[in-house]
Amino acid sequence: MNSIDPIFLAYGALGVMAVLPIYFGSHASIKYPSKKRGAKPEPVAEYFSIQDAATFPIIGSITLFSLYLLFTYFDKAYINYVLTAYFSLLGVGAMVESFMAVARKLTGYSLTGEYRLDLFKKKHALFSLQFGNIHMVAGAFSILIAGYYAITKHWIVSNVYGEAFATSAIQLLNLDSFKTGMLLLTGLFFYDIFWVFGTEVMVTVAKSFDAPIKVLWPKDIWQVIEQGIFSKPTDVQFTMLGLGDIVIPGIFVALCLSFDHHQYLKSELGQKKKFSRSFPKPYFTACLVSYIVGLTTTVVVMHTFQAAQPALLYLSPACIFSVLITAAIRGELADVFAFAPATEESKSPEAELLEAEAVSNKKLAKGVSKKQQ
Repeated sequence: MNSIDPIFLAYGALGVMAVLPIYFGSHASIKYPSKKRGAKPEPVAEYFSIQDAATFPIIGSITLFSLYLLFTYFDKAYINYVLTAYFSLLGVGAMVESFMAVARKLTGYSLTGEYRLDLFKKKHALFSLQFGNIHMVAGAFSILIAGYYAITKHWIVSNVYGEAFATSAIQLLNLDSFKTGMLLLTGLFFYDIFWVFGTEVMVTVAKSFDAPIKVLWPKDIWQVIEQGIFSKPTDVQFTMLGLGDIVIPGIFVALCLSFDHHQYLKSELGQKKKFSRSFPKPYFTACLVSYIVGLTTTVVVMHTFQAAQPALLYLSPACIFSVLITAAIRGELADVFAFAPATEESKSPEAELLEAEAVSNKKLAKGVSKKQQ
């Protein structure tokens, strides 16, 4: 087994840790029609607009440079103490959300829970939470993990947190159109190139930021195993991938899956089986495969030149062109650019049914009126 070059195991592990949150987060982001008549619709999600996409690289640059100044002029240890406390607390909710996303995908059940907690001020809902026994078990486990991470800062637990954050972010963040997604990927394409190739800022922050904003794997896993997998490794180098290189392309992949589901519901089969969770996924498959190809290209170039690479240099074009080429082949370019999930979500199945009944009643009333005349 030791004959396997450990650096290739590290690259493979990073690839798996990048793909899993995208796959499960994308599926968790889909809003399926409810089988229960009169079921309370889910709250309308927040969406990235074209304006948000345009300003995101600027805001990201300000944040990144601010962190660089903090790590340059202040004691890194104290900064990371604050970050550890913050991410430990934030990670509890993220771990519960990501665990439920995986559980729903694997079981096929909604797992909404039998308990509900609502907070109202007069007639206005301020807070609403639906949960069950499985949520409480996941929450208790997440609290234990948070305590262990805060004490040990172990790289395995850091990866668990990183995977949870990425899965939750992909599930909760939404793009309002393919135009917005393509603009966001294009802006961050140039952002990544500048901050990695043009300055030392990105690499410095990534190495100094002792928090689960990245997934990492030892370059020599056999050395870590010899020292003890749960002991704190010494003299061990890590290869890493920032969560931004997972989440940003991931929400674009999730948009592709949302579009696949939208096209399915419009089809003849989808109208007959609108509750089915099994449907054709040409755009999702093409974009996810292209992401894997782009990530592989990043690793190959990084390994060949032994230098840090801006992953979005390869991932952004891979994701964008996968959608454009797939749409061109299928003759659906107009449908792709017209797709607006925020508009689609605002019309729940229940609302559409009531609207259809109202139209039918109006037609019936007109018919009766004409007969009376």
